[in-house]
Amino acid sequence: MRGEASRIADRESRDSLAPKLRDTREDAWRIGNELFTITKVLDDSIQLERALTDPSRPVADKVAVLKGLLGDNAHPMTMEIMTDLVSRRWSRARDIANAVEDFGVDAMMYYADATDATLQVSIELSELHSALLNLPVVRSKLYDYQATSEARVKLFREVFSGKTLNKVTMRLAEHATCNLRRRRYLETIQWLINKFSRHMGESMVTVTTATPLKKEQIERLVEVYSAKVGRQVHINSVVDPTVLGGMRIQVGDEVTDNTVVAQLQNLHRKVQTEATPA
Repeated sequence: MRGEASRIADRESRDSLAPKLRDTREDAWRIGNELFTITKVLDDSIQLERALTDPSRPVADKVAVLKGLLGDNAHPMTMEIMTDLVSRRWSRARDIANAVEDFGVDAMMYYADATDATLQVSIELSELHSALLNLPVVRSKLYDYQATSEARVKLFREVFSGKTLNKVTMRLAEHATCNLRRRRYLETIQWLINKFSRHMGESMVTVTTATPLKKEQIERLVEVYSAKVGRQVHINSVVDPTVLGGMRIQVGDEVTDNTVVAQLQNLHRKVQTEATPA
C-alpha cells in the first residue's frame, strides 16, 4: 500500500509526462525496457532508493546520481521521467521503484498503440492467465524466489515456445517473472490485464468457465455488461475445469458465481447446517 505522498507523486508525474511519452511512439519500446531495467536496479538497492528519495537532499544531487547510474546511453525521455520522479516527495523510498515500473508499463502500452497491437496484447495476456490457471506447477516455478531470474525466464520461454506472441506480451510476461517484486506471477499478469483494459477505456469482466467461451457467448456478454456498466467492456475469459460448469462473472468487486462447483459447495453447507443439532 502506497502512502498519500507517493500516490500523488506517481499520479502527477504520469499525468504530466503521458503526452510526451505517448509521442515517442516506437521509441517507447526502448524507453519501457530501460525503465524495467531501472526498476530491477532500484529493487536490488535500498541505498539507491533512499539516495533518490531523500527529501533533505537537493534535486541536483539526485540528478547527478541518476546520470552516474544511466550514463549517456539512456533515451532522453527515460532521463526526463527519472528526473521528474526524483524531484517529488515519496512516502517510502521503495515507492519510487513502483512508479518507475508503472512508467515502464505505460511505455509498453504506448508502443503497442503505435504498432496497432494493443488489443492483441490484451487478449494474449488473458490467454496466458487462463493457460497458467491449469498449470499449477509451472505457475509456482514462475515466482520461485529460490530460482534465478534467468531460470524463471527460460522456463517461461520453454513452456510457451509453441505460441506466437506479440513482443510486447513476451516482454511484459518475462518482466513479471524476471523481477517478482514480492508478487505472485498470476497477480502480476492480472494487474497487467487490468491496466490494458483501463488504457483502452474499457471495463474488465472476468468470466470463468470449465470450457472456452464461444464467440457468440463473448459477444452476448459484451452486449449485456456494456449496457450494465454504461461503457464498453472487455471479456477476460478464464478456463478452469475445476468449476465443472456454469459461469463465475466478476466485474470489479462484484462476483456472480453460478458455477456447478459453487452450487455444490452451497448445497454441502446447507446440508451441514441442517444436520447440526440445535
